[in-house]
Amino acid sequence: MIEAVGLTKRYGAKTAVYNLSFQVRPGTVTGFLGPNGSGKSTTMRMILGLDAPSQGQVTIGGYPYRKLPNAPRQVGALLDAKAVHGGRHARNHLLCLAQLSGIPARRVDEVLGVVGLQDVARKRSKGFSLGMGQRLGIAAALLGDPQVLLFDEPVNGLDPEGILWVRNLMKSLAAEGRTVFVSSHLMSEMALTAEHLIVIGRGQLLADMSVTDFISANSADFARVRTPETEPQQREKLTAALTEAGGQVLPEQDGALRVMGLPLPRISDLAHGADVRLWELSPHQASLEEAYMRMTQGAVDYRSTVDQRAGLQQQLPPGAVPQPQPPVPGQGQPNWYAPPSPQQGGQPFAMPQGAPAAPPAPADANPYAAAPQAPAAAPSPAEHATDNTGTTDNKDAPR
Repeated sequence: MIEAVGLTKRYGAKTAVYNLSFQVRPGTVTGFLGPNGSGKSTTMRMILGLDAPSQGQVTIGGYPYRKLPNAPRQVGALLDAKAVHGGRHARNHLLCLAQLSGIPARRVDEVLGVVGLQDVARKRSKGFSLGMGQRLGIAAALLGDPQVLLFDEPVNGLDPEGILWVRNLMKSLAAEGRTVFVSSHLMSEMALTAEHLIVIGRGQLLADMSVTDFISANSADFARVRTPETEPQQREKLTAALTEAGGQVLPEQDGALRVMGLPLPRISDLAHGADVRLWELSPHQASLEEAYMRMTQGAVDYRSTVDQRAGLQQQLPPGAVPQPQPPVPGQGQPNWYAPPSPQQGGQPFAMPQGAPAAPPAPADANPYAAAPQAPAAAPSPAEHATDNTGTTDNKDAPR
């Protein structure tokens, strides 16, 4: 378990974290949320002993990180995916970490398989993509089979398959009774991964509760009600009945009603009592992103402004009439094709007049088949790294 009590960190005149207290319990994935500059990375660095608190303390299993015996065997962390020596092979990087902590070399090959990098184990990490670097960092965190794991933005650079893999990995680690602490800005992913949330803003604690409670506390739940569109009098009758019962009724653009302050069974009973037929009665709850934005809107330090583009548009001489854009040659004619994107350097094109049309393709032909090309050079294993599928972590095998 991770426990912070009165944690404060100052850098000169700037206070990054102030009087922060929370607990990260085992057996659940705890999300760590907050705007940019809120102190999340500073807090994680203090947990791992990389920064010393100005006040307060943070412990792991009752001990500060620096006093844990053989800490890498008890705590695994990914704070920066690029914190590796670019000239080392992926396997050698993990092997160095394993030798420093007395971890058998066979464990290196196990975690390389878990993160799907076994095919590029002999490749230098400086050639890795961001997603491959994330996988290597996760492998380093899992190396000692620790009971406490910390991840800072672990899905940055990963493809959809990799994001799903990380999500399932976090849940499986927590299901084994481990303490999993994950920081991320992806609200949709946190809603699918985390069960508990710790939210901070400008270095101070804003929320420490379950995801369900957080959404309920920071959003207005409502019911969506729809009556027959051909009978507007029933809509008016229902509105009057709901308002009289203490509900707040707001019309929606599509003709439905948004009802707040009344539970769904009560709305159904009132409609039945008023002899009103319902075409729709459904509950609606805000997403984690909406609830998060509502809570942290006053703790955001960096806000964008509207691009005025003042003085950048070329002014026409007095009396000049804007000239229409010239038509694209061939547009609207048969066999005209949409232009490729400008980034590809493509131009609109059309089949020459009088050119014979292409013969119809056979019924069983592949419409996506490309024209025959010269054989390409065999891709390097690194180019296949993003398609690698992780293997099962065989950490229980005898070493």
